[in-house]
Amino acid sequence: MKRLILLAAVAFFALPAAAQMQEAFPSYIQVNGRAEKEIAPDEFYLQIIINERDSKGKISVESQQRDMIAALKRAGVDVEKQLKMANLSSEFFKKNTSVATAKYQLQLGSSAMVAKVWQALDGLGISNVSILKVSHSKIEQYKAEVRVEAMQNARQSAATLAEAVGQKIGKCFYIYDSNNNVMPVFYDNMAVMRSAKAMGVAEDAAAGEPLDFKTIKLQYNVQAKFVLE
Repeated sequence: MKRLILLAAVAFFALPAAAQMQEAFPSYIQVNGRAEKEIAPDEFYLQIIINERDSKGKISVESQQRDMIAALKRAGVDVEKQLKMANLSSEFFKKNTSVATAKYQLQLGSSAMVAKVWQALDGLGISNVSILKVSHSKIEQYKAEVRVEAMQNARQSAATLAEAVGQKIGKCFYIYDSNNNVMPVFYDNMAVMRSAKAMGVAEDAAAGEPLDFKTIKLQYNVQAKFVLE
């Protein structure tokens, strides 16, 4: 009984508020605005795993690390800034032996560099290389621009519809930003590796953009209400 009385009281107080809203904006238009943008990534994050098992224990992780760093430097990578160690571990087996594993994350700035590094590492016998993710150095700026464009499109749609009935739009009194996060882009790492190897046949393969990476799609939707005048 108390719950029913409480609900009735809430409804009673909500009615005047709704009436005030209707009186303040007796005539309005509700529209949706949408915008999207596709950008080519300029940040590529690779995971590199060095494992003694890959060389059947013949080459230590430390030796492979030195060779990898030397190869990356020759390829033009600033290892101090672009290369980070994720972890270093050992897997223990029944024979009281251990296999050391080193995991790295490498950030590169172009698909050409990805191909160049992939070829260099493959030449060392380091084949456990995968793409973690791709992004853009100005991703936040582009996000803001697309959201603004979505709102501008909503306003333009409202103005066009209002003009069709001989009216104009006034101020906007409601905005709902159904902001969607950027969906991650996934790759077939084996396909990328095969492509990188194929492009390595050409002497100047790294001069262009040999690997065809997917674009990053930014897409935003907004809902808005404008007063009709």
